Amino acid sequence: MELRQLEYFVAVAEEAGFTRAAARLHVAQPGVSAQVRQLERELGETLFDRSGRTVRLTAVGEAVLPYARAALAAVDGMRQVVDEHTGLLRGHVVMGGVAAPTVLDLPGMLAGFHERHPAVEISLRRPPPRRWSTASRAAGSTSASSGSAGRCRPRWRCRWS
Repeated sequence: MELRQLEYFVAVAEEAGFTRAAARLHVAQPGVSAQVRQLERELGETLFDRSGRTVRLTAVGEAVLPYARAALAAVDGMRQVVDEHTGLLRGHVVMGGVAAPTVLDLPGMLAGFHERHPAVEISLRRPPPRRWSTASRAAGSTSASSGSAGRCRPRWRCRWS
């Protein structure tokens, strides 16, 4: 039994279909089907009812699903513990602003951050000013200001996901 098989099994169960699961996983649909079939062969039971237009879990599939999720969560936990011990930071930072601050070397700051934390993906966004406060509130972000009195005070929003 492989982790990939469990990951594909959980994705198919959550997406209620092989095609949607493959799109979510960014892999080809036949690969997802083959891995799930291999898992079913190893377990000796059918996990999905494929008879209708949608894919549904069988009774065995429903019983196995929480264990597959727990196994994947345990592996993620192991990776996090190792990352904490090695100081590796992972994740995704989304930054946005109404205007680029002139008092900061943003490209230099981002390059330095990326050198120190290569596993963190950085995205920059610049929504229309009239939509900025709504978009940042919807993202659940925090804010910080930079600038000086009498000049444009850009607001930067960062969110860890």
